[in-house]
Amino acid sequence: MVVREGLRPGGRSARVQESVHNAVKTLLTELSRDEITVAMIAQRADVTPSTIYRRWGDLQSLLADVAVERFYPDSVPADTGSLRSDLESWAQTYQEEMTSSPGRAMIRDVLAAMETDGSGPACQCADIVRAQVQVIFDRALARGEPIPAMHDVLDQVIAPVMYRMLFDNLPLDPGFARHCASALLDAFVPGRNRRKSRAQKA
Repeated sequence: MVVREGLRPGGRSARVQESVHNAVKTLLTELSRDEITVAMIAQRADVTPSTIYRRWGDLQSLLADVAVERFYPDSVPADTGSLRSDLESWAQTYQEEMTSSPGRAMIRDVLAAMETDGSGPACQCADIVRAQVQVIFDRALARGEPIPAMHDVLDQVIAPVMYRMLFDNLPLDPGFARHCASALLDAFVPGRNRRKSRAQKA
């Protein structure tokens, strides 16, 4: 999501963003992405096209901004009583959401706005995932359970799902993400992963 420093929360800029985002979401239910134009969005949001260009730069960046907002989950990960069941359940839900038609459309919009240096909305999606996993980790720590490194969850659970979904034409097994989470925890040795993480940062 586009964040502007120095803006008053709930002010005019926030209202414009909300109106434009709502216009995009509504149009996406009525038309294909290829049919939507900045002029249509501006008319539906009751703003000028120049407002959209000034704030988002181009249509693709706006679509990506809306997609990132939709990446935010509606609720925190389910508390099932243990790190393993929490992580496996969350991973399964993540795969189901991302491989759905709306999920794939969101990913296409985000990737289309990626900068040549890899920056952009896609990085915000990674931050959203980290925040969700951190909720699971915080619960586990409160229960006295050791946790793996955050980067291991991204590398061994999220990355395989995204790679298979984007670059493999073979069907993705419905339990693939759950299996990845289980394999990560099966191989996890408390303490060793932490030392490895610190060594990689050195």
